[in-house]
Amino acid sequence: MKYVVVLTGAGMSADSGLATFRDSGGLWEGYDINEVASADGWNRNPEKVLEFYNTRRKQAFEADPNEGHKALVKLEKKFDVSIVTQNVDDLHERAGSGNVIHLHGELRKARSVENSEHVYDIGDKPIRLGDTAEDGAQLRPHIVWFGEMVPMLEEGIRVVSQADILIVIGTSLVVYPAAGLVDYAPGGIPKYIIDPSTPELYSFHGWEHIKATAAEGTPKLVENLLNDDKKIE
Repeated sequence: MKYVVVLTGAGMSADSGLATFRDSGGLWEGYDINEVASADGWNRNPEKVLEFYNTRRKQAFEADPNEGHKALVKLEKKFDVSIVTQNVDDLHERAGSGNVIHLHGELRKARSVENSEHVYDIGDKPIRLGDTAEDGAQLRPHIVWFGEMVPMLEEGIRVVSQADILIVIGTSLVVYPAAGLVDYAPGGIPKYIIDPSTPELYSFHGWEHIKATAAEGTPKLVENLLNDDKKIE
């Protein structure tokens, strides 16, 4: 069984109605990204950061997986599939994908500010100042902020380096270190990019560009892969 690795970014969730920072000039409903997505922002105003992520968490839970998410689940009928996502929502999981690696954390989880191993699934519940982990420390969003280490990066590199087919959906490939994952793909494998615009700063040598949104382009590519006996065998 061939191994398909899918890298997904904000464009994947945008088709489910979740806005992106890039589309809104670095603002999210009036919040400056540097104020709510960095350790410095947390240290200056943790209540504002919690408010921001509490709102995002609710929005994510009210969103539904789109046709792109659902199509990736169908790939598992004939392929071994891993999804490496920059998104912090759980739309891939709710669609039914079985192996999802979250590079930038997960909205539905909280963790101790003192011990990153104390992680809790809170669903769509808010985090408030005074909510604590088992070690007595304040809970914070289980999100990788700008300037922080990306704990799952090594796992992302591992799966990409083993891919037989690589698919990139809805990401500009300009945010590092996630964008550098494509460099670990084995040479000569089929590679696809699904994006309505031409991704910035990237060479298309050896890639097939499907100029469509995630919800439009993913089902078409999945159908082609499932029906192409040469790629399945």
